[in-house]
Amino acid sequence: MTRVSRRTFFGLTAAGVAVAAGAASRPSAAASPALASLSIGAVPISAQEREARIEKVQGLMRKQGVAALLLEAGSSLEYFTGIRWWRSERTTAAVIPAAGRVVVVTPFFEEPSIRETLQVAGDVQPWKEDESPFELLAGALRKQPPGPVAVEATTRFFISDQVVKFAGGGRQVLAGDELVRACRIHKSPSELALMQAANNVTIAAIRHVHGRVGAGMAASEIMRMLIEATGELGGEHDFSLVLLNEASAFPHGSVTPQKVRNGSVILIDSGCSVLGYQSDISRTWIHGDISGRQREVWNMVKRGQEIALETAKLGTPVGELDKAVRAFYESNGWSKDYGLPGLSHRTGHGIGMDGHEPPYLVRGDTTALEAGMCFSDEPGLYIPGRFGIRLEDCWYMTQSGPKLFTPLAKSIDEPV
Repeated sequence: MTRVSRRTFFGLTAAGVAVAAGAASRPSAAASPALASLSIGAVPISAQEREARIEKVQGLMRKQGVAALLLEAGSSLEYFTGIRWWRSERTTAAVIPAAGRVVVVTPFFEEPSIRETLQVAGDVQPWKEDESPFELLAGALRKQPPGPVAVEATTRFFISDQVVKFAGGGRQVLAGDELVRACRIHKSPSELALMQAANNVTIAAIRHVHGRVGAGMAASEIMRMLIEATGELGGEHDFSLVLLNEASAFPHGSVTPQKVRNGSVILIDSGCSVLGYQSDISRTWIHGDISGRQREVWNMVKRGQEIALETAKLGTPVGELDKAVRAFYESNGWSKDYGLPGLSHRTGHGIGMDGHEPPYLVRGDTTALEAGMCFSDEPGLYIPGRFGIRLEDCWYMTQSGPKLFTPLAKSIDEPV
């Protein structure tokens, strides 16, 4: 069973693209010589690193007087335990106590699969189809000393609600956001290496597509090339947007079909994962003749990318990067306060195991920049009814300043 992200689904439908075998009307240009995998040497996160993550979050819980952390299948469960699983009506979840072994609850027939990827010391407690997973999770909570239970931010309400009811004792329920964020916000060298591999794959896939786009192509054909190239290069495709012509003025696409013609704006936004860690890259170029206005806007967007990086200093609130980019655009006549025509979305977002993670490069986010934080840098400028330009590269903060995973695009003539 394949995990499909919300962005993947929205990206495909928003662009009016059906990507499946035979979805495109003509043979894929990716049927050219096979691409070599760029992720063969990628090293998985070790069991020792996951154990260290458990120890860190347990130490934070003890410091804050929290008895346990409840989290269901998703990126945070994978982050702490190695278990990579999807969500359904059949609950797979875990209790991480402030001290002691992790308790993982999963359907009986899924137990062998769960044990395959569990990398930390833990007790796996299976439940059969006529039994309640909530009673098992509650049982794990009842064994903990008094104190509140923290719930990971994306855990569905029906799970936390039922677990707390079964546990009894009137335990207080707290948001577990800050506990998890304190662990995940700083990427280790092994995490950065996997993100580098994912970014290498995505930029190579976009470069492959860039050289093969031709007049008359539909977004679906370009999309299929991109997905095939991502797979051949060793990435697990996560999401893609292919926005052509007027649709490029919609940051996440339009349902109106578009085809490549002379002077077309081609905006590609794509990401993949390598062993659970994400990339997110955007490139925009023009097919055929480039107008003066297209070149002007493209150059201004690139300058916005540069300003974001120039503003990135240790200790600087991340929202200041967005404000600096926005001030530059507004000084050049673009709309204020996220209006159009202009930059209607934030300058970037955190990234790691999820394509979008806190903190965010948006006005008002006061999180101070620290080494190990990872972000996208994706200012864009959009002119409704005409076109939009977006450029995006991911970077991470170091003690000496920001470091890019992929170089910024050189020019509208050499975008990849």
